[in-house]
Amino acid sequence: MRSASIPVQSPAASAGATKKKMNGYVGFSNYPNQEHRRSVKRGFNFTLMVVGESGLGKSTLVNTLFESKVYPTKDSDDGAAGHTGTSSGEAGSRAVEITSVSADILENGVKLRLSVVDTPGFGDSINNEDSWRPVLENIESRFDAYLAQENRVNRSKIVDNRVNALLYFIKPTGHALRAIDIEFMKHLHTRVNLIPVIAKADTLTPREVELFKARILADINYHGIHTFKPVSDQYDDPETVADNKTIAAKIPFAVIGSEKLVRRADGQMVRGRQYPWGVIEVENEAHNDFVSLRQMLLRTHMEELRDETDVSLYESYRTQKLLALGHVQDNSVFREFNPRMQQEEEERLHAAKMSKLEAEMSAVFRQKVQEKEGKLKQSEEELYSRHQQMKSVLEKQRRDLDEKRTRLAQPDVVHTHSSAHPEHAQRMPSKDKKKRGFF
Repeated sequence: MRSASIPVQSPAASAGATKKKMNGYVGFSNYPNQEHRRSVKRGFNFTLMVVGESGLGKSTLVNTLFESKVYPTKDSDDGAAGHTGTSSGEAGSRAVEITSVSADILENGVKLRLSVVDTPGFGDSINNEDSWRPVLENIESRFDAYLAQENRVNRSKIVDNRVNALLYFIKPTGHALRAIDIEFMKHLHTRVNLIPVIAKADTLTPREVELFKARILADINYHGIHTFKPVSDQYDDPETVADNKTIAAKIPFAVIGSEKLVRRADGQMVRGRQYPWGVIEVENEAHNDFVSLRQMLLRTHMEELRDETDVSLYESYRTQKLLALGHVQDNSVFREFNPRMQQEEEERLHAAKMSKLEAEMSAVFRQKVQEKEGKLKQSEEELYSRHQQMKSVLEKQRRDLDEKRTRLAQPDVVHTHSSAHPEHAQRMPSKDKKKRGFF
C-alpha cells in the first residue's frame, strides 16, 4: 500500500492563509444542472407591457416576437404598409384602458407563461395630459399585490404579475420626442424597465432613422430618463461584452412587425412586408432592429429584466411604501460582523465624540474668556470713573485752597501798611518838633 504524503504547513503559514484551493471532485458543480431542472419543471413567468397610440402595430409586433397568435389582431387588410388602427373620430373620446392577455408558450421543453398588457386608448384623446396616470397606477397596483402576498403568513404560493418590461412605441415622426412621450417616460422610468421602440420603421429612410434615434437619445438624456440597457460585468466573456455593446448601440430600436410570409426575389419565403419596390424583411438586421430587440428581450436578458424589476424597481417602491406607513428599518441588523471594521467604526465614533467634546470645551472656554474680559472691562471702567471722580475732587480742593490762600494773603498787606503809618506819624511830630525848635 502506498502512503500519500501530505504537505504540512507551518502555523504561521496556515494562520496567514485566507483561502484554500481544492482541485478534487466533490459534486457541487452540478448545482447549475439542479437549478436548470427545477426552473424547467416550474416554468417561467414574464409580463410584458406595450404602450403606444393606436395603429402603431403593437399587437403585430408582439405576435411577431413570439411567432404565435399571442395577442388578437384585427382581421382587416394591412394595406400597402400593413397598418391598422382606429380613426381619429372614434379615438377622440376614448379613455385609457388596461387589458391583459396570457398565453403558455413551449419551446424545446421550456414553458413560458407570458402575460401581455396592452393600453388601448393611450394618446387617442384630445387632451392627453394625464394619459400616463392609468399605466402608472396599474404598475403600482401590481407592486402592491405582490407586497401583500409577501406579508402573508404562508408565502409558498406567490403569484408574480409585476411588469418586467415595457415597450413604449414612438410614433415615426422623424423629428423628436413629443410632449406626451416625454411626460410618459419621465413618470414611468422609475417603476418599470423602459425600452423605447420606434414603430413602423419602414416609413423612414435609413438616414432618417439614424437622425431620429440621435434626437430621441438627446431628449432622453436631457430629461434624465433612465432606459434599460444591457450591462456587462467582469464575469462576461468578450463575445458577450461585444454583443451587449452592439445591442445598447441600437437603442431605441427601430422595428418592423409582420405576421405574414412573403416571397423574396430568390423565391425564399420570409417574414416581412411586400412593397412595389421590394421586400422588407423583419429578421434582416440590415432592414431594422427587430432581431436585436428579440435577442435582448427574450434570448439573453430576460432574467436580467426580471432581476432588475425585483431587486431595483420593486425594492425602491417597497421601501417608499413602508416608510410612508411609518416602518423604519435598522440596516445595522443585516450588516456582516467584521472585528476590524467594528474597531474602525468605534475609533471613528470615539474620534467624533472627542471632537465634539473638544468643540464644547472650546466653546465653554471662549465663553469664560468673554465673561472675564467683560468683567475686566467693567472694572477698568469703574476704576477710570473713580479716578476721574477723585481727580475732580482734588481739583476742587486745590481751587478752594488757592482761594483761601488768596483771602489770607490780602489782610496781612493791609495790616502792614496800617502799622507802618503810625510809626511815620510818630516820626513826623519829632521832625516837626526839631523844625519847630523844641530841642
